[in-house]
Amino acid sequence: MSFDKISVIGLGYIGLPTAAMFASRKKKVIGVDVNPKAVDTINQGQIHIVEPDLDMLVHAAVKEGYLRASTKPEQADAFLIAVPTPFLPKENKSDIPQPDLSYIESAAKSIAPVIKKGDLIILESTSPVGATEQLEQWLAEARPDLTFPSSNGESSDIRMAHCPERVLPGLVIKELVENDRVIGGLTNLCSQKAVELYKTFVKGECVITNARTAEMAKLTENSFRDVNIAFANELSIICDKLDINVWELIKLANRHPRVNILQPGPGVGGHCIAVDPWFIVSKTPEEAQLIRTARKVNDSKPDWVIEKVKQAIGEYLLENPDKTAKDVTIACYGLTFKPDIDDLRESPALEITNRIAKMHPGTIFGIEPNISQLPKHIKNIKRVNFEKAIQDANIHLMMVDHKEFLESKLSSMNNKFLVDTKGIEIRYP
Repeated sequence: MSFDKISVIGLGYIGLPTAAMFASRKKKVIGVDVNPKAVDTINQGQIHIVEPDLDMLVHAAVKEGYLRASTKPEQADAFLIAVPTPFLPKENKSDIPQPDLSYIESAAKSIAPVIKKGDLIILESTSPVGATEQLEQWLAEARPDLTFPSSNGESSDIRMAHCPERVLPGLVIKELVENDRVIGGLTNLCSQKAVELYKTFVKGECVITNARTAEMAKLTENSFRDVNIAFANELSIICDKLDINVWELIKLANRHPRVNILQPGPGVGGHCIAVDPWFIVSKTPEEAQLIRTARKVNDSKPDWVIEKVKQAIGEYLLENPDKTAKDVTIACYGLTFKPDIDDLRESPALEITNRIAKMHPGTIFGIEPNISQLPKHIKNIKRVNFEKAIQDANIHLMMVDHKEFLESKLSSMNNKFLVDTKGIEIRYP
């Protein structure tokens, strides 16, 4: 099968780079997204997200006629679904977050009218175990004239597989090509067809398994990292209480040949590590005890950071008795969930800044060089540059180690009222 035309459903942080990669290999690609503004931007040869080298790739692909975006699906030989999988609203704060598959369901219903015999459908969205089978069920209900793998095996009209993305924001283009891919088909032939498609540009190994194991593999990878980060975050809280520099401690401990402790921070963000472990917990709540505890540790870290800010405010006012809380300006450095990207999803830094803005009567500076504007629900935060924040703020809260911050003169910051969640001074002397 040649896969002359490929459709990518969802043109976000994974979908657009994937579509551009196929187009760069001279494949006709139709990208589909519900956001008309994103579609128009892409059709102009531009991008609506920040990712190194993606702009050049998209510009060339659109100019050469290999990539086009639309709000409606069209017929193709392969469909890759890369839509969000957020949580459903919780009824109670103590409830385990439950995955929201409505975006996948909407994608299924949108492509159902245009799929045909012989098509390959791949779910790339990070999903709870069983999501690929659920996608198949939605498609089968919409297209009873076609046969699907679960009921017709290798002789089915439609091939289906799960292939989770496993790339790092900021290195997506490189890692899409070089990283190994885990491919889980609903049948062996489904897997083989998916491998054939990905080998269009993937130089890493395409490892075949079943769909459920492929789904669980992605969740396991991010849960492993979440547990490690929780250990580091818990260490940071312990060390603060014992008056020990946690970054020096970790640096020393990591000199052991079999120890590799990750770095603590203000919490865990992004749509992977902060989300995926809950997909495991939601399916096996009694068994996933360690994974659940790690999530609670990381989810509670912003509370600890805010308490440190309150403590800094109190200390500042003690030293400046002529001032009130309204006179105290707090600078929050970094709002994205990790360095040098524009992604605000599940960002603990953004959550902390927003919560401080709601509780503090004084001015809040937000310093974020990678975004042009804040989400509409974020109020009372004044966007300033690094230099103004250093000069005018009374309390400095470092949450994201962007390159712009590391390259600036951190020594000019008033260290006495610095809440450093990233260990800037010792990690980047």
